[in-house]
Amino acid sequence: MSVYTVHEPPLRTADALADPERFVFVRDGFYWWAFLLAPLWMLRHRLWLVLVVYLVVSAALDAAMQRVGMSAFAIASIGILVSFLVGFEASTFWRFTLRRRRWKDVGIVSGDDLEDAERRFFDAWLRNTSARGGPPRATTPAPPAPPPAAPGSTEVSGVVGLFPEPGVQR
Repeated sequence: MSVYTVHEPPLRTADALADPERFVFVRDGFYWWAFLLAPLWMLRHRLWLVLVVYLVVSAALDAAMQRVGMSAFAIASIGILVSFLVGFEASTFWRFTLRRRRWKDVGIVSGDDLEDAERRFFDAWLRNTSARGGPPRATTPAPPAPPPAAPGSTEVSGVVGLFPEPGVQR
């Protein structure tokens, strides 16, 4: 199951409030296209600042390795490691850019794929909209608390460690 963060752009008009297409779902995990074609992936997602930093760091790293006299194999190996780093951190770069553009992080949702995650998010979003009558906000429901054990019972509780159960006398 994949985990997605959901981002909402700053609202410009009241009509945009009802448009579900405005949300962006960013999946946590490894991005193969960012690993294989980092600059093109950054251009596709309009990560301009990230692209500039990537190009400057790559050029400086390449120049430093050339100056030290590293072998071509070592330079290629380090280039592959940098690509792996970009692949693993691609979602972080994307979230950074959205936050810089003043997009709001409105929730976290999980699903088997993007379609399932979108369905789960919009189900909760519509429930919150109809219950409140105002602008929708995504919330994650808290898990139900286990019932407290009766005093003097030998029943094993789900508490591990030194922390007491909620609602139990100390």
